Amino acid sequence: MYAIVKVGGLQFKATPNAIIRVPLMDEEVGRSVTFDQVLLWSDDQNTQVGAPFVTGKSVRGEVVRHSRSEKLRIFKKRRRKNYRRRGNHRQWFTEVRLTGFAG
Repeated sequence: MYAIVKVGGLQFKATPNAIIRVPLMDEEVGRSVTFDQVLLWSDDQNTQVGAPFVTGKSVRGEVVRHSRSEKLRIFKKRRRKNYRRRGNHRQWFTEVRLTGFAG
């Protein structure tokens, strides 16, 4: 069983007991969250594709932690112009453990 859910403008594959990294959410650690924007729902026998969402289906999860991703190096350069800029970026994310499927 799996589902494709939309969280924060991104799509994630949800399987039972999986941990996914979604964009930063305002929920506290330990709280349960529900994702109702299910784009695709599949079990052993059949698959439902939403237009745009599958009605009556949702995925439940529990917030595990909030953290930042690994550092990305950013480097800009213009050749022969003595222009070089270096920067870094770390994106905030929320880890969610998927606990159940409803529907």
